[in-house]
Amino acid sequence: MNKKLGLLYGGKSAEHDVSLSTAKAATQALNFDKYDIFPVFITRGGEWRVGEQLTAPAESIEQLAFTRDVDSENDVTEFLTSLKERKFDVIFPLLHGTNGEDGTVQGFLEVLNLPYVGNGVLASSAGMDKVSMKQLFEIAGLPQVPYTYFIRNDWYKQQDALIAEMEGKLTYPMFVKPANLGSSVGVSKADDREKLIEAVELALKYDRKIVVETGVVAREVEMAVLGNDEPETSVPGEIKPKTAFYDYDSKYNDNSTDLLIPAPVTADVEAQLSDMAKRAFKILDGSGLVRADFFVTAENEIFINEVNTLPGFTPVSMYPILWKNTGLPYNELIEKLINLGIERHAEKQQLQYQ
Repeated sequence: MNKKLGLLYGGKSAEHDVSLSTAKAATQALNFDKYDIFPVFITRGGEWRVGEQLTAPAESIEQLAFTRDVDSENDVTEFLTSLKERKFDVIFPLLHGTNGEDGTVQGFLEVLNLPYVGNGVLASSAGMDKVSMKQLFEIAGLPQVPYTYFIRNDWYKQQDALIAEMEGKLTYPMFVKPANLGSSVGVSKADDREKLIEAVELALKYDRKIVVETGVVAREVEMAVLGNDEPETSVPGEIKPKTAFYDYDSKYNDNSTDLLIPAPVTADVEAQLSDMAKRAFKILDGSGLVRADFFVTAENEIFINEVNTLPGFTPVSMYPILWKNTGLPYNELIEKLINLGIERHAEKQQLQYQ
């Protein structure tokens, strides 16, 4: 008997379109002879729309961004009723960014006691908030570039003091990032004070908390992590952006980035990357998947930059490509992740409070 799978995508975040692309790619890789697949679309406005069972892979993003009359006051109730009636075996969240990979949806699914693919509430929320993530990395003893952070209220009340702190603790160029966003949305490189102020103002459009880091001359190397309690790592991959840095357009729009897979690193560096990626995964209590991003200097000094608990997941995204080059093709990777989600849920059912 086929498993009933709910494909959850869209969302209110700035990465809505990325989520749609991911969902389309997933439908083209899922085994329709093994799963009964139902689309669950969240509009940009936050409305939940449950579609009829898919009988074939989606041919376009527009097909997945379906529209129908929805009572906005009852759409969540309708969704809950649909979950109860269809008795999904597993939910596959493909939501990027805020209200998707930040633990909110994961908590919702936990309350419903539904199996789902990927990281749980803690890993998702801590992985989304770059400040919490960095603080956990410090506990794990993982080396990082110098950084500082502040909130919007402090910026408008004591801007001069914060700039003085940044210029005293960090060095130009600096990278300014919204603390709770992914896909490099709202991220800027600042080479001087004027650009720093502009970068902070841009980042504040996306989040109330801002992270500022010292730029480092280094190669950008990534490693994919897969598993639950005993995670495995892929071969490393190096990103060589042709722009100033690996921004949103470089990732999704203009193909201005070269990927070197496997990355040309020594066996010792690869071993260190693997160890650090697993430590990052475990300190977050990860489940399913994580992409760990690093800086590797010319002297082979390694800094962990961040982890992404729901990385880009189309066939041309770094996470699936890394596993493909490790020997695990896209369709088998999806199958593995579904099984890991079901496995983690089954483990939780053994706890006494269940």
